[in-house]
Amino acid sequence: MAAVMLNSKNQTKKKKNEQTDEKEKEKQGKQENKQERGCKSTDRQVYFIGGGLASLAGAAYLIRDCHMEGKRIHILEGMSVLGGSNDGAGDVNNGFVCRGGRMLNEETYENFWELFKDIPSLDMPNKSVTEEILNFDHLHPTYAQARLIDKDGKILDVKSMGFNTADRIALFKLMRTREEDLDGMTIEEWFKDTPHFFETNFWYMWQTTFAFQKWSSLFELRRYMNRMIFEFSRIETLEGVTRTPYNQYESVILPLKVYLSEHDVDFSIQATVTDIDFKDGEKITATAIHLDKNGKEEVISLQEKDLCIMTNGCMTDCATLGDRNTAPKYCPENPISGNLWAKVAKKKQGLGNPEPFFNHPDETNWESFTVTMKGNKFLKMIEKFSGNIPGSGALMTLKDSNWLMSIVVAAQPHFKNQPMDTTIFWGYGLYTDRIGNYVKKPMRECTGEELFIELIHHLHMEAEQEEILDSVVNVIPCMMPYIDAQFQPRAMSDRPKVVPKG
Repeated sequence: MAAVMLNSKNQTKKKKNEQTDEKEKEKQGKQENKQERGCKSTDRQVYFIGGGLASLAGAAYLIRDCHMEGKRIHILEGMSVLGGSNDGAGDVNNGFVCRGGRMLNEETYENFWELFKDIPSLDMPNKSVTEEILNFDHLHPTYAQARLIDKDGKILDVKSMGFNTADRIALFKLMRTREEDLDGMTIEEWFKDTPHFFETNFWYMWQTTFAFQKWSSLFELRRYMNRMIFEFSRIETLEGVTRTPYNQYESVILPLKVYLSEHDVDFSIQATVTDIDFKDGEKITATAIHLDKNGKEEVISLQEKDLCIMTNGCMTDCATLGDRNTAPKYCPENPISGNLWAKVAKKKQGLGNPEPFFNHPDETNWESFTVTMKGNKFLKMIEKFSGNIPGSGALMTLKDSNWLMSIVVAAQPHFKNQPMDTTIFWGYGLYTDRIGNYVKKPMRECTGEELFIELIHHLHMEAEQEEILDSVVNVIPCMMPYIDAQFQPRAMSDRPKVVPKG
């Protein structure tokens, strides 16, 4: 009898659970239908300000998840090309250039892989971008054997992080401290009682992997250590880095752009948004977008149902290029995205504060350079020195360089239009105002060739300098005044919520 009663109770409980589940499904279905109706509303338009990865991904989500028609999605970009900081361009005659590079990671970039599993590869039929990248990465694993190099050209043993007890205690306390208690603090302030931290192998490797400075935001360091925890134990080899087959414009941005174009998304390039109007009152409701389109002023009026999504700040604002014989200009004045952010932040509360990010270019700049060469002589020399074939190594940091220069050699070719007899590599320096060890000029005042000469001397390859330089097509330096802006010390409120209150 007890068994029957127990079974009866279980049946009753099961029916109640099923009824509850049905109600939840019905409720969820209504919410999804409501959301879908909102997205499918034929008169709703969505405007993305900025044509970087965030906007392109947002458009893809609207198409894939909200079933929105692409023709009602508009992307406004001030430059002549989409992709934001994920760039890559050039040709064999003028040389190739990447301003920078993004470090992907298979374990922690879940959202990236999830989105790009639905973006078709341009080179592998019936494969996604996610499959293409991971397939390439698994065939070209990273295991750096020359992570730090000293002034004598010797590869340092970096198996040990180099921490002492005080360093470990300070790191442990940092990871245990609430982010809210770290407002405005710099990394240097936290480690003031253990300056030895900045001489450890760990700091040199972590700093140059992500481009941190001593004066960078402490809670950004904490965030990166939490987010990139898998890299902590393998920072000396960077074996967790996930490589793209080509530069990140061609491997990431281009297939995403093609996907959006096939869904009729509206792209407006060379269309710089200069201001946004808002409805009176406390709520944040945009009513008009002002833009300069190819030198002509235009105004886009927004209806009540429309959405306006803005990228507030671009790390490659005011970037300038040089060449083999010309230094790039250092022009931090008037960052376009920073100016727009400042305008809207003055109009409405809750839109953050751009001042910490865009008012300190002497703290936020660094300079990269891309070298294009005929033949593979120099890359063979690097391979012999480092023990890594192109694409199998990672950042090689010249620890005693006044500029803290690092280079990396990707698998060749790195560009789809790169001929087989042409090779490229990329490098950067963090301290552009300092005099070089060999070229007695600040980095930011050097031509592309002078940057390469400084590198050759650090590697103690000057005996073959003339032959190396004879093979150079171009060395394109890129000065970026705000490339480290995201790491500036700030208050939590300075960076607004993704969806601001109101």
